[in-house]
Amino acid sequence: MPIRNWALPVLALGALTVTACNEMFEAENGNGITSAMLIGADSDTANWITHGRTYSEQRFSPLDQINAENVGELGLAWFADMDTARGQEATPLVMDGKLYLTTAWSKVKAFDAATGAPLWDYDPEVPGETAVKACCDTVNRGLAAYGDSLFLGTLDGRLVALDRDTGTVKWETVTVDQTQSYTVTGAPRVIDGKVIIGNGGAEFGVRGYIAAYDVNDGSELWRFYTVPDGNEGGESPQYLQDAAETWNTEVLAGNDAIGGGGTVWDSMAYDPDLNLLYIGVGNGSPWNRAYRSPGEDGTGEGDNLYLSSIVAIRPDTGEYVWHYQTTPGETWDFTATQHIMLADMEIEGKERQVLMQAPKNGFFYVIDRATGEFISGDPYVAVNWATGIDDNGRPIENPETRIDKTGQPAMVTPGALGGHNWHPMAYHPGENLVYIPAFEAAMIYAPEADWKPDRARGFNVGFNLGAGDLPPDLGIRRQVGDTLRGMLVAWDPVAQEPRWTVEHPGPWNGGLLATGGNLVFQGTAGSEFNAYAANSGEKLWSFSAQTGVVAPPITYTVAGEQYVAVLAGWGGAYALSVDGALIADKAPVRNVSRLMVFKLGAEGELPAEMALASLPLDPPPSRANAETIALGSEKYARYCAVCHAPAAVGSTVLPDLRRAGSLGNAGAWESVVHGGLLKDNGMASFADSLSKEEIEAIREYVIFRANQDKGMEGSGQVARR
Repeated sequence: MPIRNWALPVLALGALTVTACNEMFEAENGNGITSAMLIGADSDTANWITHGRTYSEQRFSPLDQINAENVGELGLAWFADMDTARGQEATPLVMDGKLYLTTAWSKVKAFDAATGAPLWDYDPEVPGETAVKACCDTVNRGLAAYGDSLFLGTLDGRLVALDRDTGTVKWETVTVDQTQSYTVTGAPRVIDGKVIIGNGGAEFGVRGYIAAYDVNDGSELWRFYTVPDGNEGGESPQYLQDAAETWNTEVLAGNDAIGGGGTVWDSMAYDPDLNLLYIGVGNGSPWNRAYRSPGEDGTGEGDNLYLSSIVAIRPDTGEYVWHYQTTPGETWDFTATQHIMLADMEIEGKERQVLMQAPKNGFFYVIDRATGEFISGDPYVAVNWATGIDDNGRPIENPETRIDKTGQPAMVTPGALGGHNWHPMAYHPGENLVYIPAFEAAMIYAPEADWKPDRARGFNVGFNLGAGDLPPDLGIRRQVGDTLRGMLVAWDPVAQEPRWTVEHPGPWNGGLLATGGNLVFQGTAGSEFNAYAANSGEKLWSFSAQTGVVAPPITYTVAGEQYVAVLAGWGGAYALSVDGALIADKAPVRNVSRLMVFKLGAEGELPAEMALASLPLDPPPSRANAETIALGSEKYARYCAVCHAPAAVGSTVLPDLRRAGSLGNAGAWESVVHGGLLKDNGMASFADSLSKEEIEAIREYVIFRANQDKGMEGSGQVARR
């Protein structure tokens, strides 16, 4: 059913009816997407017009042409290769038989949704050196649509309005201070003619906020800061004055490299009946609370609002309404930016309007979305930082893991990647199940001695995460890797327990889609795209994707025929920053970035999978003294490991530095790391953070590590490239 012929019944929307809104915005936007359409998106099964399909973000489609009985007949209808070999995380949009998606580096492409014929593409030409501001790959998660426009947030912080038919730029506006390490990777939302977008960068010392922009010209309408800046007075909004009481504001005001964090880098949901926008707020900057908000004894102090919180605000004005903090005094990178979804369900005999989230901290939360009242919360993965949640909704913490208080290292579960990361969940209302792409990956946190903030380039966390100090014995490191688990969990939000679980070989599996055909679709890190029975978890169908699939699927119809689409391409935080030796058998060989679209009876095939060429591990001799190697290890851990992986065991996405051609040439190495020779490829100069002596020490450390690993290739203990 084409969007332009779709009609919506009259529904109440505050003082305005949906009909009145429809008339008002259709007059302005012609036959494009209207507020009424976005509010009523659940009734439009043909299209996918907003990020989570509906404002409730349930990622459930009633379509059942493809179902548990016939999904075995699903085949590849068409595919399209991308021109960016980095992580692919986007949710496509589908309108009037056309499919629109974003790729890595914030590019946009449009296709005929039935045939795959390319229609147009757009490249915002993000400067390559922007990549070093992104903690977690050069990804982008999608678009928003309104009127005849598409809205894109670019990695370097611009908001761009594109003509939906041609891809030409209507307007663009810069939404961040580009001199700081802000990035934008999340998908915008449009509410009542306002484009709403947050940003990332808490790892690098920024102050988080979310803002609304006019769909017509990009002018900023309001901005909501998530943490105080230390200078709150009577002129500040009351919610920020209240937040300031939970921080050491002298530190915030006295050090411009400690921005507090709290970036709103992904999740949003909207309830039009309550007229509430729900946002998820991220981690502190730095992570270690003892450095950003110390008490009189120098240890961490205060809840540090609104870090790791779900916050409800008015989308028309940005006015604060309520908040719920999942991790008070956040110190482990336990963001609450993970997928937020809304649903109505019966709990203890009473119909409740709820908000649900499975944030990084490992607890699944059910909250009253009108008031922010805590209803229930239980672990959905193994948790050791807390033993439960009390009646007031506060975690019952394990003091041994509160390293900002003890000053001692601790193994914490979940670790900084969480029990669930950005990958979207899905909800099946018929089963009353939330499907969680969960995993277990503990982390050792150790307070960093003599830590100093570095907003310019350093991974500004305040912990030595062990990145440069992992055991050189690769067999031991692989044993650590064997503890990593991935799973698809079908979670009952009323009983707060799993109904069924599918085990995956490792973490970092794809986002989810649930359908009326009793199906749940998910891609995996093991290069599969699978369909499971929504009621039982039985695996019903599988397709070899030739690469890890981390993005969530969608479904739509064209001319009455149902399609399922998913963007494939291994990447993101885990793929970049986890020791490659730990995941050699739990990750794909390489990134292959492509869109795949399926329908019943199709018989298309992907090109033959190409073998990944592996450069030899043939480093120059290691002749540096222990002091130089120790310095290199320290600096590598802070400045290099987030992209090139711990212990210099590279990922399959970015270069493995042990095999770099410049490793044996100090001048060539310096020209890259200090001179910025490869900045257009994403490798910016680190001259503002590292001296030439430190850059050379990093080279010597990588040579040392490469020699440790030399001769072990073929033994199964060296990561494949």
